[in-house]
Amino acid sequence: MLNKLENIDFYMITDSNLTKNGIISDVSNAVNAGCKIVQYREKNKSTKDMINEAKKIKQICNDKAIFLINNRIDVALAVGADGVHIGQDDMDIKIARRLIGDGKIIGITVHNLEEALRAENLGINYIGIAPIFQTDTKIDALKPCGVEMIKKIRNKINLPIVAVGGINKQNLREVICAGADSAVSIKSVLNSNDVFAEIKNYIKIIGECKSL
Repeated sequence: MLNKLENIDFYMITDSNLTKNGIISDVSNAVNAGCKIVQYREKNKSTKDMINEAKKIKQICNDKAIFLINNRIDVALAVGADGVHIGQDDMDIKIARRLIGDGKIIGITVHNLEEALRAENLGINYIGIAPIFQTDTKIDALKPCGVEMIKKIRNKINLPIVAVGGINKQNLREVICAGADSAVSIKSVLNSNDVFAEIKNYIKIIGECKSL
């Protein structure tokens, strides 16, 4: 599963507050469109409800897409997810690795080169750089770091890079050309009337940029 990170393009993150057709529908459309990595992010549901929903998502992802849980290692272990994504203020990386095991994926959000280098040294499998642009999807988002931060980090580390925050089809090329392997776009995808087509478009643009 770890080597599959090398092939990620569009990075799907669920959001029960923004979805038009429900999380399960969104994930199904994403995987059918060719999305290779899905993160289940849920802040407002009970652990029981999260586990039940995550089980359904895992079935959809199956061997087609990497399935990660945001922050909740207990939920990831309960459903047999491929790994977790954590933030700088979440569980310590060493503890997270001890709990989830060496064969699982751990991704972490970073905001600068120092955090990225520390993550690589501690055995993180990929990093998410955020926020690249201004975003209102995450209430506590920091000041945008811009595509220059992607270039800066890309020059120093070998981990897969996921760009997060304020990304849309208009600025996606700039993000991938700066060195990101993958990109997240929550609002423009989940607000779309056709999630499948929207993600297809993102994957196409990312593929075109990588082939340059």
